[in-house]
Amino acid sequence: MGDFEREVSKAMIETKRLILRLMNENDIDDMLEIFTDKKVLKAFNLQSFSREQMKKWVDRNLNHQNRYGYGLFSVILRSNRELIGDCGLEHTEFEGKPCVEIGYDFLSKYWNQGYATEAAKAVKDYAIGELKIDSKTMCSFIRKNNKASQRVSEKIGMQRIKEYRAYNISRYLCAFSKEYFV
Repeated sequence: MGDFEREVSKAMIETKRLILRLMNENDIDDMLEIFTDKKVLKAFNLQSFSREQMKKWVDRNLNHQNRYGYGLFSVILRSNRELIGDCGLEHTEFEGKPCVEIGYDFLSKYWNQGYATEAAKAVKDYAIGELKIDSKTMCSFIRKNNKASQRVSEKIGMQRIKEYRAYNISRYLCAFSKEYFV
């Protein structure tokens, strides 16, 4: 069995164009490519990650996976077998209410091709169907100026619930259920 076949056999979620598998420590360098991508950094108003920062970020996700049984998936493009992003679930809270965030990050050369929407919809369906997470508790925290991510949330059925500020940045809470969060 080749490397790609092993990736597919470990896949937790498959779509027409993508394979989503649980992130692992071998993904650090591929994830670092995303978090040193100038367009990604600009979109998130971040500084470039060092390898050590990326290792801590991946380790934090792996600890989340171990604690909750879910986390971020590495998103692999079927056509070239490249790790092009991450998409997944994170247990968190909003204004004291427990919730599960759907989040994603992609290399900028793969933006505007529907991959984030495809991955986010697959993760949403997996969360509801396999993990039995109540959709009313699922949300996304999206920067107010990030129109592309707002469109992704709308395409998977979320609505803008509330504008708020966190870390001195204007954001929208997007969710499937307004009632749970207000």
